[in-house]
Amino acid sequence: MVDSSPDTFPRLHARTRRFTLGAPRGFTLAPDGSRAVFLRSHDGTDPVTCLWSIDAVTGSERLLVDPAQLPGLPGEEDLPAAERARRERVREQAGGVVGYDTDAAVTTAVFALSGRPYLASLTGDPDPRRLDVGDVTAVVEPRLDPTGQRVAFVADRALHVHEIATGATRVLAAPDGDDVSHGLADFAAAEEMNRTRGYWWSPDGDALLVARVDESPVERWHIADPANPGRPPTVVAYPAAGTPNALVTLDIITLDGARTPVVWDTAANEYLVTARWDATGPMVVVQPRDQTALHVLAVDASTGATTALHTDTDPVWVEIVPGVPERTASGELLRVADDGGARRLFAGDTPLTDTSMQVRDVAGVDGDTVLFRASVEPTSIRLFSVVPGRDPVPRSPETGVHSGTLSGGTLVRGSQDLDSVPRTVLVTADGTEHPVASHATDPGIVPRVAMHVLGGRELRTAVLLPTGHREGTPLPVLLDPYGGPHSQRVLSARTAFLSSQWFADRGFAVVVTDGRGSPGRGPEFERAIHHDLATPVLDDQVDALHAAAELHPDLDLDRVGIRGWSFGGYLAALAVLRRPDVFHAAVAGAPVTDWSLYDTHYTERYLGMPAANPQAYRRSSLLDDASTPATEDRPNRPLMIIHGLADDNVVAAHTLRLSSALLAANRAHQVLPLSGVTHMTPQEVVAENLLLLQVRFLRDALGA
Repeated sequence: MVDSSPDTFPRLHARTRRFTLGAPRGFTLAPDGSRAVFLRSHDGTDPVTCLWSIDAVTGSERLLVDPAQLPGLPGEEDLPAAERARRERVREQAGGVVGYDTDAAVTTAVFALSGRPYLASLTGDPDPRRLDVGDVTAVVEPRLDPTGQRVAFVADRALHVHEIATGATRVLAAPDGDDVSHGLADFAAAEEMNRTRGYWWSPDGDALLVARVDESPVERWHIADPANPGRPPTVVAYPAAGTPNALVTLDIITLDGARTPVVWDTAANEYLVTARWDATGPMVVVQPRDQTALHVLAVDASTGATTALHTDTDPVWVEIVPGVPERTASGELLRVADDGGARRLFAGDTPLTDTSMQVRDVAGVDGDTVLFRASVEPTSIRLFSVVPGRDPVPRSPETGVHSGTLSGGTLVRGSQDLDSVPRTVLVTADGTEHPVASHATDPGIVPRVAMHVLGGRELRTAVLLPTGHREGTPLPVLLDPYGGPHSQRVLSARTAFLSSQWFADRGFAVVVTDGRGSPGRGPEFERAIHHDLATPVLDDQVDALHAAAELHPDLDLDRVGIRGWSFGGYLAALAVLRRPDVFHAAVAGAPVTDWSLYDTHYTERYLGMPAANPQAYRRSSLLDDASTPATEDRPNRPLMIIHGLADDNVVAAHTLRLSSALLAANRAHQVLPLSGVTHMTPQEVVAENLLLLQVRFLRDALGA
């Protein structure tokens, strides 16, 4: 019987938003390193995020903004549509102050609650107050200019500027068409390029670099709510593979409204990857549709003309690395590029890292000191700092997963490993450490993880057995991968395996493998999936399973299941359809089934354009496999498919097309539609019962 009492793991897992509530996050350090501002809710089940500060000298913490204490707010958040979309893109599951911006001195913060902008002091009495912006009630992305005199924000697709001293608010860039917005990120940038913002202040606050997004060429998709047939469907502009993208351009707009277009070849380079505006001037990064180049361009702020600072090319694709390009205080251009089989950090053309490490991202720049994350061993992500001309210096323990920010010589470091609970510390320039309190809930589970390097491809694999398992007792096996690009599951971090251990304690041997395509192993390992998203990733799961069974003889290879979400859901369905000789049951959550239905930037990076590479799409699709009737040699296996009907990332059409193909081939399967649920499944009752239903299905299917 599945335990569903109030304090079981599934309920805690859902109520705590996967144990993220109450944990400190979103740090901003003052330039002198004297204090930090951050986000945290009051406890591990409180979804209302507050704004806090911590003093670097004393370690004392101070509550700056508690949304529950602000007058005039509705009991439930009333979010503008653009803010709901932004939160979906960044997978934000909490509420309250989930984002904020500060001036350059970090003395004032601005944030939005229920579409209304608020200002708070970060040094004296916080005195959070709502800004009077007239009848505008759908504010998103409020940002202070670096001098702290003005707030810019987007409302109704227009960019506004509010003068703090006078209270005057004006529209700086109004949409010039029904499908045009100013200051917002387009779907492809927000979902796939890690760019969720659409405007950038100049250092002196007298101008802005503003994205203009024209979605008129983009196909319109309709996401209905079948549980409420009286409601009209939501219309979304979705750039599916092979179809037109939004037209994205940039303007430099001064406070008087004068507009100067930024000039680059938008036909040849239609993706705006990111932008910066520092003391040296504006710079932008653009990319062609086939993603085989990344161009860093300097922008003349007076004319809008661009000149090339650097170009990286690759015949397969050029990876976008978070945090770059950036400049040091002395003006060195920082970038990350593939060289010698490794992803390396460069200052100009000078490498700052060798080929022994794989750089993951640049976390920040403090003067001429660069803080970055990199892996020597793929299962650990370490913090390092480096000054051009010197060797990198470790800023975190050797094992575990670490993140941080650096300013004024002060480091905020977040750390987790397999042996202890996650911990965040503020480390001053003299080495004094102050812990930042975490209010996150204790999961009540300590994963028992055996880490392995398996086979000729050295696949990083974790095996988890039930607590108290007696050696010699056969166990059904559950593979629990993600398995695709841009994500790892096998990390030296306790939180990575909480759900896996819970499944193990329900009577399974759980195997988690990062196969080809996953990060941390270098460019060649990542690019092994080029033009084939199916074969390499599935082969690696099979090979790791068999190698793990040699090390753990209790793994019963006659009872093997697999579960996953998103790409993991695709992989789970692929496993039982293409390798029923190995896999005996699957749970596929929000699976991509037909890659022609997924977005341009992600899909075309791996499979190319559908018209030019139809075989790559067919090879990677599930529909042909599903349409093939089962035989004695290729039997039909139990398959549960789960999909949120409000999902605007992997739309429900993926599951419906797969189900239709299975039905036409007389292949039995289950479909669990989730009304009103997006790709995140944040609803507590849904998230809780999904775990319970999955374990029940897998127990029945595998005879556990």
